[in-house]
Amino acid sequence: MKRTQKLNLLVALFMLFASTGHSFAQTLQNFFNDKSTPLTYLGIDYTKNRLINDPGGNASDIQARLYNSMNDVVVTEMGKNYNIAGAFNRDGDVGVDISAVTEKNGKIKAADIMSSTQSDFNRLTETDIAACVKALDLKSKNGIGLVFIMEGMKKEEKKSYGSVWVTLIDMKAKKVLMTERMEQEAAGFGFRNFWVSIIKKSLIEIDKKAYKSWKGKYGG
Repeated sequence: MKRTQKLNLLVALFMLFASTGHSFAQTLQNFFNDKSTPLTYLGIDYTKNRLINDPGGNASDIQARLYNSMNDVVVTEMGKNYNIAGAFNRDGDVGVDISAVTEKNGKIKAADIMSSTQSDFNRLTETDIAACVKALDLKSKNGIGLVFIMEGMKKEEKKSYGSVWVTLIDMKAKKVLMTERMEQEAAGFGFRNFWVSIIKKSLIEIDKKAYKSWKGKYGG
């Protein structure tokens, strides 16, 4: 191949990658600047989650029942206690499809849930989040999706905390558009309500201040 042809090929490849990167950025920019941009809620991904310092926790029950129960309560109480549309400033209703997350959570091994390692609370990276998104079976869905990727649920004597990555994705490409890590204090009665409060409190924080900050960061 002649030198001129090689240069032309390199330029063409550069333009392709640049335009692809711009299209993803533009999609996220549109999301933050156009309230009518649709959003689909995909659920809470617990595949990387660790329950830390809770010797009384029943890992088998958590895997078989409680993870599903926490996902279900967000959907059933979406208009009441989990106002995703309000938190993300959507004009219309938020679509819901938690089937991919439910399928993925069903493959969790109970033996991987419990931990006594404090650093498990803050161990994930953006690369880990991208891998979680890639593993979702979204069945050729289009548009922007929202998934909460739980990192850790840390039990302490006086106060307990959860860490979660709030993640917006391009569902067709299964690419992360935005991921932001949040920590919340857990509260409530019973395992389900206690730990799913992390999602509720995250949505409240997004509504009150985080969304505005994210819009300035990603919407410009």
